[in-house]
Amino acid sequence: MQLEYDTVHMHSCDRSSTIYPDWHLRLALRDEGSVISTSSKCILTVSFLGKLLQSRREQALNKNVMTEFQYTEEVEIPFGNISLTGDLIIPIGADSIILFAHGSGSSRHSSRNRFVARVLQDAGFATLLFDLLTRKEDEDYAKRFQIDLLTERLIGATSWIENRPEFDLNIGYFGASTGAAATLEAAARLGDVIGAVVSRGGRPDLAIFNLPLVKSPTSLIVGGLDHQVIELNQKAYKALDVEKELVIIEGATHLFEEPGTLEQVADHAAKWFRRHLKHVAV
Repeated sequence: MQLEYDTVHMHSCDRSSTIYPDWHLRLALRDEGSVISTSSKCILTVSFLGKLLQSRREQALNKNVMTEFQYTEEVEIPFGNISLTGDLIIPIGADSIILFAHGSGSSRHSSRNRFVARVLQDAGFATLLFDLLTRKEDEDYAKRFQIDLLTERLIGATSWIENRPEFDLNIGYFGASTGAAATLEAAARLGDVIGAVVSRGGRPDLAIFNLPLVKSPTSLIVGGLDHQVIELNQKAYKALDVEKELVIIEGATHLFEEPGTLEQVADHAAKWFRRHLKHVAV
């Protein structure tokens, strides 16, 4: 499937500013699959026409490419007197790993996160999906929204990966919903340790006060029909003082259940991580 693009529009911008006016967002919402992206210098809007993106997984199957793994295990990550279960998969030749932070009420078994993880694996990235809470903790509804607790768990998992010298992997984060806030809080604390962050339908506004401290290039991906979350991501976008993009997936609601929309999320994530993490192409 060929992907068709229309004209790429480069809007004039103040090269000293990373803040875009609201009309850029309104323009993006009118386009199909629009992307608003920026470095510290300018704003670019690209419109996709007609055809939806294929997933990396489908592309690999079409080319009869099978991903080979050097490591695929269920692991236990210690946190004081508890441990949390994770699924660690490392393709042969991978030099970067993406840690997933799931949303409230979810777990490492999230079908959407596992789909994105498989696309990233096919693109040559290692992945770690793990439970941010124990089963007992998850029964306490309030704990699902304790961003500080979720952040500590993510930082602990990051340290666990770093302390495994046999892996020696660059690290990126992928967060969904409240998990996105945890990824950005952790990135703000860990600085250059985290090479890139991607948020899917996230609540980065829950980390708003620490967003200016984030040094990791950040991609915020939101469904075009998820209007309230778009507004929250717009506020977070303005607070970030780093290379960043705000991606609007036209026709998608909060969970990206509409055909082709999750494939677009995965495609954007793979491109963002490939761009910002040291990575050997497969």
